[in-house]
Amino acid sequence: MTKTFRTLDDVDVKGKRVLLRVDLNVPMEGGRVTDATRLERIAPTVTEISGKGGRVVLLAHFGRPKGRDAKDSLRPVASALSHVIKKPVGFAEDCVGEAAEKAVSAMKDGDILCLENTRFHKEEEKNDPVFVAELAKLGDIWVNDAFSAAHRAHASTEGLGHKLPAYAGRTMQAELDALGKALEAPTKPVIAIIGGAKVSTKIDLLENLVSKVDALVIGGGMANTFLHAQGVGVGKSLAEKELAATALRIFEKAEAANCAIILPVDAIVAYHFAANAPAQAYGLDSIPADGMILDVGPQSIARIHAAIDDAATLVWNGPLGAFEMPPFDRGTMVAARHAAERTRAKKLISVAGGGDTVAALNQAGVAGDFTYVSTAGGAFLEWMEGKPLPGVEVLKIR
Repeated sequence: MTKTFRTLDDVDVKGKRVLLRVDLNVPMEGGRVTDATRLERIAPTVTEISGKGGRVVLLAHFGRPKGRDAKDSLRPVASALSHVIKKPVGFAEDCVGEAAEKAVSAMKDGDILCLENTRFHKEEEKNDPVFVAELAKLGDIWVNDAFSAAHRAHASTEGLGHKLPAYAGRTMQAELDALGKALEAPTKPVIAIIGGAKVSTKIDLLENLVSKVDALVIGGGMANTFLHAQGVGVGKSLAEKELAATALRIFEKAEAANCAIILPVDAIVAYHFAANAPAQAYGLDSIPADGMILDVGPQSIARIHAAIDDAATLVWNGPLGAFEMPPFDRGTMVAARHAAERTRAKKLISVAGGGDTVAALNQAGVAGDFTYVSTAGGAFLEWMEGKPLPGVEVLKIR
């Protein structure tokens, strides 16, 4: 694949002030970080720049504060990052102005400094040019390592790329490489598994994918809407019946693009939406009128496995059933383990992303076996929808 964006391989960071945009939006409880996954992801970029003598100035947002709010301070996150990378991480009380300028000017080569939450300033989300210029004064180059915020054109995620030489950090680079291999220049045939509750949140995604993939597996509550559009009785199942025409349009687009749509052929039905509710498999011609489809049935799982076996590349977003509750997690768990097994055998490139998907792969114990698992939510979905991401566009080699 031809390289389309600049990376750390293209710059000598020694002695330079590197404004490094990272994702520090980690879960907190009682002032402590409860999941350090995102900190572990950015660690290689932070330690590489520091190790090469760059002065690492971390920029990040946290939460959705309306102005300065102590509960959204990045101070405890900076402290947690220090534990992860086993190096001191300094902290500045603001991200612009005197406090930030003093802290940055006191840095030596290899030092790491975290600036306070960029969203304490409303100008951050407005991509205000004066605010961008204030941030840019603090650095010589800008490195974006926050793919998860790349769909937003904010001051620290996009604006800086127009003021300073711009590069992708190692996390961003890995994400873009993985996503490129999945949809932009994939090894064919390509299959996508798209699940979740509602078609309405994924119309753009489905319409983009039918032109990009060879087969599209639709599961979860979304599948019920497609089944209803085909005249299948889905009982009391979750279904957006008002979107039947949209579903039929997607069928037509898929047919025109020679993309096979794979829907359930049987279903696990229960009468109560509760863990361990009595349930059984039914064919689609006999779904009880008072029953709810909560997972794909055994014949559907066999079809999904066959489709995975035929594929060289898999893109996955969304569970196949109500995976949070046994026994309705079976379809998602079994399919995830099958995809992981094919990946381990070097027969499949597998890329997955989205919050529920990551949770489901962790539950199945296979997140580490997929080729790449994206922790980005909105940015991953917008990328799959074929939309340009501002924080990525600005890194491209023109």
